[in-house]
Amino acid sequence: MTAKSFNPPVRVLMGPGPSDVHPRVLSAMARPTIGHLDPAFVGMMDELKDLIRYTFQTENQLTIPVSAPGSSGMEACFVNLVEPGDSVIVCRNGVFGMRMTENVERCGGMPILIDDDWGKPVDLNKVEEALKANPGVKALAFVHAETSTGVRSDAAALCALAQEHGALSIVDTVTSLGGLPVEVDKWGADAVYSGTQKCISCPPGLSPVTFNERAAEAVKARKTKVQSWFLDMSLVMSYWGDGDSGARSYHHTAPINALYGLHEALVMVQEEGIENAWARHAKNHDAFRAGLEAMGVGLLVDKEYRLPSLNTVLVPDGVDEAAVRTTLLQRYNLEIGAGLGALAGKVWRIGMMGTSSTPHHVTHCLSALEGMLSEFQADITTGVATGAAEAVLFGD
Repeated sequence: MTAKSFNPPVRVLMGPGPSDVHPRVLSAMARPTIGHLDPAFVGMMDELKDLIRYTFQTENQLTIPVSAPGSSGMEACFVNLVEPGDSVIVCRNGVFGMRMTENVERCGGMPILIDDDWGKPVDLNKVEEALKANPGVKALAFVHAETSTGVRSDAAALCALAQEHGALSIVDTVTSLGGLPVEVDKWGADAVYSGTQKCISCPPGLSPVTFNERAAEAVKARKTKVQSWFLDMSLVMSYWGDGDSGARSYHHTAPINALYGLHEALVMVQEEGIENAWARHAKNHDAFRAGLEAMGVGLLVDKEYRLPSLNTVLVPDGVDEAAVRTTLLQRYNLEIGAGLGALAGKVWRIGMMGTSSTPHHVTHCLSALEGMLSEFQADITTGVATGAAEAVLFGD
């Protein structure tokens, strides 16, 4: 076999991630590679930490991008904070709460599970009862924006409950960072992780994390070694720097060009303004919702708890959801996602994140989806979806 250069098709990415990547970010990643201890690169690293702090809305010193995808950010939080025998309350209302459980168990911890229906937010009353019933629990772990269901839980209230009961909070913001309010310091969140490929619109492969002083002290007070050498924050920070002017020590060869891309993506977030980015995502979501409702297509999640970045759209009766996705990809180069777990075959997961959250994406997706549903003879109203969306987008 003679291999040739790979030239991927140009897609419109509106699934649960990755999202479309802006040409500025792709261009940044093509810049010359330099050494990971080069003084110019170290200067960029310091800027990058400040940009991540801005996006997380935090002043936490221990704020870095982990050199691996979002799942590594999850693991970094758990392996650094959970020791054998620790009890951790884990809120499960979708796939990623289930993955948190797996992390606790692999750290030798004891998960205390709070289950809520898929498509519903974490129940605050259940959490409070569990905290009262388990004094001395090490942490409360929950997903702010559950990618598998499109539901938002009340991060501020959950972090406050954890703090009230002396527990650390571990928060997944993979599908919320950059797309809806993530306010780490305001919440009082202790350890928070995210990914780059959703609302930040950078290619996958890095995971921003932030630990506050309480979490950092918990890492220092460990009785056992962190089980992962690569993700041990006390070692990683010797490379990323802890705020002093001392020399950086080698830990691993950082993904240099990927970090160029994240730096550029976060410069774009800063240029837009984080509050403006939140507002843009909210408006485009409202327009998309209006178009779906005009068509007669519903959403899984109650309005109060919907994610602007990830829409779980109910598949109309009698429609082959997989065939719709396949045809959208083949005919329109438009990618949307399937349901996971209990929602498989019942919903489409349609993302409007970062560079994929624009008026054009809204109307393009609605138009293509309407055409597909008409072909499949779904019981919908045609000819009204884009008009309803445009009234939200461009109306007074």
